[in-house]
Formats: sequence, C-alpha cells, structure tokens
Amino acid sequence: MQRWKRVVGTGISAVHGVKSKFSEKPKSLRVLMYHSIGSPDLGELDGLYRLTAQRFESHLSFLRARQSDSHHVVHPLTDLAQVGLSITFDDGYRDNLEIAAPLLVEFGFPFHVFVNPSFVLSGADKYLTVPSLRELASIPGASVGAHGYSHRRLTDCTPAELEYELVASKQWIESVIGRAVTTMAYPHGAVNDQVRQAAAKAGYAIAATSKFGSINSSSDRFALERTEIWSTDTVREFRSKLSGNWDWMSRRT
Repeated sequence: MQRWKRVVGTGISAVHGVKSKFSEKPKSLRVLMYHSIGSPDLGELDGLYRLTAQRFESHLSFLRARQSDSHHVVHPLTDLAQVGLSITFDDGYRDNLEIAAPLLVEFGFPFHVFVNPSFVLSGADKYLTVPSLRELASIPGASVGAHGYSHRRLTDCTPAELEYELVASKQWIESVIGRAVTTMAYPHGAVNDQVRQAAAKAGYAIAATSKFGSINSSSDRFALERTEIWSTDTVREFRSKLSGNWDWMSRRT
C-alpha cells in the first residue's frame, strides 16, 4: 500500500478531528479491517498492513477500557443494527489464529476472518492451512467469511469467472468448517453493480468493501464500509479513525 495514505492522511484527518469534536456521535457500527498481526515479513514494500502484536494489543486495551461507551463495544459483524465496532481480518494469515485470536479471546471480543481457498491451499507458511482454518472456526466468538476463491479483482472477471470466485469459495469454506458461509469481503475492495448482484445471487447475506465509513441497519448490505487499520496506527491514530476523522478517504479514487 502507498505511503501517501499515512503521510497525507494524518494531516487531513487532523483537520477533520477538530470539526468532529463538536459533532454528535453517529449511531452506527464501524467495521475495522485488519490483515496480519505479528508476522515479521509478508513481502509488503511498506508493511502497512502488518501490525506488531504489541500494537494490536494496545488497540484492544483501548477498546476494553472504554466498554462503558456504546461506541466502543465490539459486536459480531452481522449485528448491523448495533452501535459500536466489529473486528475483521482479510486474507487468512496464520497469525490470525496463532497471535490475534488468543488476544481477542482474552479480551472477550468477537471477530471475523475473510479467507480465500487459494491462499489456504498455497502451502505458504504465512497463511492458514485447512486444519488451522477449521481450528480457527471452532473458536468461540470467531466467524469465517469468503474473500473470493483466488483473491482476484472481481471487477476484472468474466461472468463465468465471477460466479466461480463467489460460489466455489463459499462452498469450499463451508466444506472445511462445516457451517454456512453467508458473508464475504471483496478482494482489493473491487466491486461494481455486477459484482454486487452476483454476490447476492451466490447466497451471501452481506459483503464488505474497503471503503472508509461506518454502517447501520439501512446500509447497503452488499457494499458495507470498513475502516482500514495500519501498522503505523498508534492508539492516538486508532482513536482518530474510530471517531470518523479518516472517513474523508471514502472519496479517494
């Protein structure tokens, strides 16, 4: 991911933060989007989506200290009518099970992991395997959703390819974890009307984007906004994102 997101974003979001201090808190659910937690190197040029375990734990500690505030209560992703937060992970990294999950269980926070079969079947050490995916799905509070079959941009697919990416991934994950898969996240955040319609036809109930913002019960269930969480997000920046100061990024191209 580009470094400009952090450099430019911090400055612009500080201005938005001044404005939002005097604004009423929205009655909405904010979905946080994490990726890897604790892995030393995933091959990213800038490591923007690779948080240390210590930084991730600092985010969870911040949330636990504010559980009396409904805007910081963590809910399952499917509770769209709730006020608060949901925690999601993309791509299915092994550290989601080995590092993130124990911390989330300790803090008592439910969480959602979006995986694609091609990564699980790749044999790469950084991703979940079939047995570890099954183990992850068995953890109380954990839910699993699809992320396409091969992590392709769905907007680049032919109709036949699109159907395969959506249907085959759903069926494969269901065969591994032994339960219905009704949620998905669009790989690379790539979505258009054709993809949305195909996701609904494939049997999903909700689908998440990579677009900044918060959601509520009236939001488009096949274009749910999320908030990217980065390796550089200190507790101060994390709090700023939770407050909506970074939602201006939903307008970026």
